[in-house]
Amino acid sequence: MLNIFVWAGLALVVVLVGAIIALWVGFSLGSSRNKASYEEKLRALREASEQRLLAAQEQQSIALREARDETASIRTAIERENAERRAEIQRQERRIQQKEENLERKLDALETRERKLANRERAIDQTREELEQEKRKQTIELERIAKLTEEQAKELLLSRIEQQVRTEAYHRVRHIEEQAREEADAKAREIITLAIQRCASDQVAEAVVSVVPLPNDEMKGRIIGREGRNIRALEAATGVDLIIDDTPEAVILSGFDPVRREIARVALTKLIMDGRIHPARIEDVVAKARQEVDLIVREAGENAALEANVHGLQPELLKILGRLHFRTSYGQNVLAHSVEVSILAATIAHELGADVNVCKTAALLHDMGKAIDQEVEGPHAIIGGEIARRFGKSPKIVHAMVAHHATETEPQTLEAAIVQAADAISAARPGARRETIDLYIKRLEALEHIANSFTGVEKSFAIQAGREVRIIVKPEEVDEYAAIRLAGDIAHKIEEDLDYPGQIKVCVVRETRSVDYAR
Repeated sequence: MLNIFVWAGLALVVVLVGAIIALWVGFSLGSSRNKASYEEKLRALREASEQRLLAAQEQQSIALREARDETASIRTAIERENAERRAEIQRQERRIQQKEENLERKLDALETRERKLANRERAIDQTREELEQEKRKQTIELERIAKLTEEQAKELLLSRIEQQVRTEAYHRVRHIEEQAREEADAKAREIITLAIQRCASDQVAEAVVSVVPLPNDEMKGRIIGREGRNIRALEAATGVDLIIDDTPEAVILSGFDPVRREIARVALTKLIMDGRIHPARIEDVVAKARQEVDLIVREAGENAALEANVHGLQPELLKILGRLHFRTSYGQNVLAHSVEVSILAATIAHELGADVNVCKTAALLHDMGKAIDQEVEGPHAIIGGEIARRFGKSPKIVHAMVAHHATETEPQTLEAAIVQAADAISAARPGARRETIDLYIKRLEALEHIANSFTGVEKSFAIQAGREVRIIVKPEEVDEYAAIRLAGDIAHKIEEDLDYPGQIKVCVVRETRSVDYAR
């Protein structure tokens, strides 16, 4: 619209300028031309100016119309936009008003609910106070009737509940233990029976020979020699003490190393058969006897590995293993025991799906430390495990060897547990080991002492060669459930304090007798 007015003003200015120029030209030309031509020109100029003015006015009117039209359209658009804005504002105002009304209704509802809740809380508090008063009255009445205080009643109730829960727990534990024991015993009997049947080897426990028979008592003097030179030379060459006493026609060899005792036995036997006994001869015979015993040791180790079906053992390892041929434990030959344990472990591992090679190798070598335990300090299980580690055996084999006695290391693998079980089976089977009468009596006394140390025990008897301890309890002090606990406690105490082969049965007997007389 502004542009239209600008154009109209410019057109008017142009017309006025043209008229002024025409007047000036006409005035300037009036002096030299005649008046007629001047008027004619002036008329022509006037007509041209009028035409230009008419054209400018027409353009101005057109511009004005366009400006009015544009102004009207702009005004219409503005009015329509204002109307829409007013309508939107009205809608928002109505929406806000509705929200305010809803909020007011909700506030009213909340205030009503708060009043109800406050009234209910007051009613609940009043009811609680009434209940507390009633409870105090009832407590006082119960204390008067029962003649017990509240704390005494609580203790009595808790003790009864504890006894009831403990009884139910013992019932469940006993049922679970019996069920697990039955299943485990059945499976264990099956596996162990199969293993023993497959082993089934008659083994003679070779005792260490510590007595050398003599043809006559005169040979004792020849063995001693002039001023004792022969016996000193023999003891120095073998490292074994010779005891020559009043025992008829016998010489006792004393020493901790069984291999040295065997060398001394072989050498002394050869000297007695040859008859030539002097220091030079003793050294030669002892050297030959040492070679013979080394050959026996090597062959014993190879035969043991072949019998146990264990391959890949180094010659030095077989030599150490063969030394167990001259070692006994409770009268049981240690090398024969190792072979038996290897066969049992392999059979059990096959049935349980364990690594058979690890089990039979670890079982064959498990007592290897006993071959050199006189030379190296420490438990034989640890010594044997260190030897196997130096010879490149796998960690599983080493762990199974070290853990065959739970006192050194607890078994962490199935193979270690199998080796431990096979060792116990071989050592605990009837006739496998012998005990001296002193050790036997001490073990029986220890069993009875442990049983008698528990409260409620009246008498205890170790029976079946120490495989069972039977305990008589006082029925007025030990009920039937306490008897079950007592059997378990005594069994745990025996496991902690005693070393024994196999297992020991703990039997608790509770007997009640009622006696009366008819007269």
